[in-house]
Amino acid sequence: MNPPTYEIIIGLEVHVQLATRTKLFCRCSTQFGASPNTQTCPVCTGSPGALPVMNRHAFQLSLQTAVALNCEIPRFTKWDRKQYYYPDLPKGYQISQFDLPMSEHGWLEISDPDGAFPTKRVGITRAHLEEDAGKSMHDEAAGKADSRIDLNRTGTPLLEIVSEPDMRSPLEAKAYLTELRLLLTYLQVSDCNMQEGSLRVDANINLGIPTDDGEIRTPIVEVKNMNSFRAVERALAYEAERQYQVWQETGHRIGDVPKQTRGWDDQAQVTKGQRSKEESSDYRYFPDPDLIPVTVSEEQIDEVVKKQPELPAALRERLQANYKLSHYDADVMVNQGRALVDYFIEVADRSQDAKRATNWVQQDVMRTLNENGIGIDEFPINAERLAELVLAIKNGELDSSRSRDVFQFMMDEKSDLQAALKALGIEKVDDSVLVNLCRTLLEANPKVVADVQAGKQQAIGALIGQAKKQNPNVNPGQVREICLQLIQEMPS
Repeated sequence: MNPPTYEIIIGLEVHVQLATRTKLFCRCSTQFGASPNTQTCPVCTGSPGALPVMNRHAFQLSLQTAVALNCEIPRFTKWDRKQYYYPDLPKGYQISQFDLPMSEHGWLEISDPDGAFPTKRVGITRAHLEEDAGKSMHDEAAGKADSRIDLNRTGTPLLEIVSEPDMRSPLEAKAYLTELRLLLTYLQVSDCNMQEGSLRVDANINLGIPTDDGEIRTPIVEVKNMNSFRAVERALAYEAERQYQVWQETGHRIGDVPKQTRGWDDQAQVTKGQRSKEESSDYRYFPDPDLIPVTVSEEQIDEVVKKQPELPAALRERLQANYKLSHYDADVMVNQGRALVDYFIEVADRSQDAKRATNWVQQDVMRTLNENGIGIDEFPINAERLAELVLAIKNGELDSSRSRDVFQFMMDEKSDLQAALKALGIEKVDDSVLVNLCRTLLEANPKVVADVQAGKQQAIGALIGQAKKQNPNVNPGQVREICLQLIQEMPS
């Protein structure tokens, strides 16, 4: 008997460090990489008598993000103290938001370019602003095996974005994270650098298992310590299978299995139990007495909406509608960032050939960027010059077979099209010269003429090769077209 199938239920909590120069409630720097404990003050370390003052820029960035995530923006929000003990939390509590978050009830649309799952909306439960804790550094592999505390990160502004449990596979979770990160970078509210801790992900996962009496759900497990989107995908795939095995091993008595927090071991490719999972009551939330509530007016929200840039989803639609890109090509382009999209649009508009522009940008330009580790702003061929190259190919002024040589020269020498053509000895062949060359070739190759007249048009390929030998500048397409026309005019 085959085992019953199960449904994976996933919700994600994403912590995004906002792109502010100073912390959420003090003026300490948020710059990454400073020596430990050099970016602290009495406010962020919780000294008695130090009072916090809200960073307005952090709230503004959160408001931009909430609008982009289609969230409802309450007119009144407040700050709460989330109380727990940990060595890297010097105050003994974290300033966060509990029952009145700054935004809630939004959504983000996700899709898969390869069609692995249909386009769907993932609900956003809430996006609220809070301060970060410090960093514990555990020396478990060498040295004294001790732990040290760096409080530089304490008080850094975080936007916690909590999704509904709407994702049904690890692939959907990865797609959600990819789209969310793309949205945040387009808004320029965060650099979303996971290596520096600017974006961190916790996943909540459980299973819905069909039984004869209906469906039962396994206890929710929170998975932490995932340092890449690929790690998230692997961790969730492992955890789903682990939970199903536990369900089988316990004789389907899921009431005996507690909710828990587990950490992902990327080296061993397994999750490991850390502690039982806390409930909100464990944190003993209460309103922070040192901070006044924040009110948001309709005018403020309208101003954010007016200044909102074109977001990835809308940009994909425009590329597909106006430039006839496939969903896959539009997705690839948009995922490279707005600067590359703008570069492509300028090339396509100037050349009036979006298809060729797409091929050049996605193949040659993007390959060069990746090989050299540079951005489009450092690419030696600007959009205007690449458009000239595309236009020359389109108009038959440059043979496609030599276009890569021209491209490479333009890139190496930072030259325009004409300079490259001159340096490489490429020039347009006069129509009369091309016709005479074709006549000469046909006269010297009567068998080719006979084969073409017999319906074997592929025989003309031999003449194209000969034409290229006599004059490397001839256009193969034009040679083929002229030869066929001349043969058609000959008596059979």
